Amino acid sequence: MPDNVQIMNLNMNASLSGGYSSASQIARVLTEQWVSDNMFCPRCGNANINHFNNNRPVADFYCPECGSQYELKSKNGKSIDIVNDGSYSTMIERILSSDNPDFFFMLYAKTNWSVNDFFFVPKHFFTPKIIQMRKPLSPDARRAGWVGCNILVNSIPATGRIPIVENGKEVDKKDVLQKVSVADSLFIKDMNARGWLFDVLSCVEEVKGPVFALSDIYRYEQKLSMLHPNNHNVQAKIRQQLQLLRDRGIIEFTKRGEYRKIL
Repeated sequence: MPDNVQIMNLNMNASLSGGYSSASQIARVLTEQWVSDNMFCPRCGNANINHFNNNRPVADFYCPECGSQYELKSKNGKSIDIVNDGSYSTMIERILSSDNPDFFFMLYAKTNWSVNDFFFVPKHFFTPKIIQMRKPLSPDARRAGWVGCNILVNSIPATGRIPIVENGKEVDKKDVLQKVSVADSLFIKDMNARGWLFDVLSCVEEVKGPVFALSDIYRYEQKLSMLHPNNHNVQAKIRQQLQLLRDRGIIEFTKRGEYRKIL
């Protein structure tokens, strides 16, 4: 079957909910089974990914072909801009390690158990900036003092949020794999350097239209200064990051002080 043929069933198998009384358990079973039944590996294109045994602490799925691992975050509703997660310290520790899995994010409608949006985020797009610390649990709580976190999905650059299902429609597999390749080109091992690159990339993405001037990005100088208070030459850093984005095929230089977005 050609790669561009759409084969996903965007409706979950609600019959699997039998035997479960907890709403969270039902959601977990249905969403994870949907991924097992429908998802290919966005890393290598393999037609199927497998589900790990339950209670694995890090990942939910793996590709039997390339070994890539994935964690699923799903949410019912109209927006997936912010997703609740577990321990703040554990998440930060995972982000800073080398064995953090890639992520799938799913927005579904509980009314008919259908998938509205489903996208892939490569693990290197996870930086401490997108992890929000929640307030500690009250002294009266069973886990008093425990600190959870939120994933600020809307703070991840659009280049790192690769749609597989968008507004209830499946995206062509070839387009997904091509965007994954582009996102992979932005990998930088050093976390501080990675943060700078993604912050400037987010500014570029916010500028409307395909063509923008250096002065358009300089308008974000104050915002970038707040994000990186130890840097005292932000404009020079902006130019450096634009050079990196050009070298990695995200933008191109058109003339002095002007750039064009390639994708």
